Amino acid sequence: MMAKKPPKPAPRRIFQERLKITALPLYFEGFLLVKRSDHQEYKHYWTELRGATLFFYTDKKSTIYVSKLDIIDLVCLTDQNSTEKNCAKFTLVLPKEEVQLKTENTESGEEWRGFILTVTELSVPQHVSLLPGQVIRLHEVLEREKKRRLDTEQLPAMPAEKEKEKEQGPVQGYVDVLNPMPGCFYAVSRKEATEMLEKNPSLGNMILRPGSDSKNYSITIRQEIEMPRIKHYKVMSTGKNYTIELEKPVTLPNLFSVIDYFVKETRGNLRPFIHSTDDNLGLEPNIEERSEKPKKNPHKA
Repeated sequence: MMAKKPPKPAPRRIFQERLKITALPLYFEGFLLVKRSDHQEYKHYWTELRGATLFFYTDKKSTIYVSKLDIIDLVCLTDQNSTEKNCAKFTLVLPKEEVQLKTENTESGEEWRGFILTVTELSVPQHVSLLPGQVIRLHEVLEREKKRRLDTEQLPAMPAEKEKEKEQGPVQGYVDVLNPMPGCFYAVSRKEATEMLEKNPSLGNMILRPGSDSKNYSITIRQEIEMPRIKHYKVMSTGKNYTIELEKPVTLPNLFSVIDYFVKETRGNLRPFIHSTDDNLGLEPNIEERSEKPKKNPHKA
């Protein structure tokens, strides 16, 4: 009787799939009880701090997050008095909501405080009770996050747009590029986006770019099913929202939600293209190719 092949190590596979989907370096993880403004009670999540974003999973083995929370604009972190023993409670005050967090023990509470404040304030906090080794980790994370943000800011500019800026000044249609954008946004042409995806498949397979009309956006994706295929989706700016032009148009509140839509609709088969020098982003996961196609057919973008 032929012996069964040993299974692949699950923790590594889970880590690599999450890395592909989020395209962000992992700084800290653990269980958290979370109560957002639209929830009456705490919900229990396995939580990862990647970059300046918290990703929430139903359990430790899930590869696709159920929700996320961007904390880069954190106003403050406030402690809550708790009558429960061996737990820590605090509130993340953000511009549009307040999120209450509760940890399983006081030690993990101090770690969560330390890592959250480090990535949001870009400095290691002095008022957390941590061991020397934990403080060293905070300093390492601080350097990585500073470098990540610097790399994100250095986006390649479209050559044609550079020439227009020299002759006419800044292009009016892209003032909002100065605001926070998904990490997979690049001011490149359709052809340049295609070349980026073909030459660097390990960095991701989905790019958000300016549309050909210089007012809206487009998504360029590269899928490897039977053979590599490039597709383009139009993303129209409709007031404060964005509409993906599909057979049944989908309207979402921001460009981050647009990227999330493509990731979730393909169960992680599509993942943001992130150019970074971070070591973790250079991993080449050994995962079987999925065969899911996007559920909708795009119009030409």
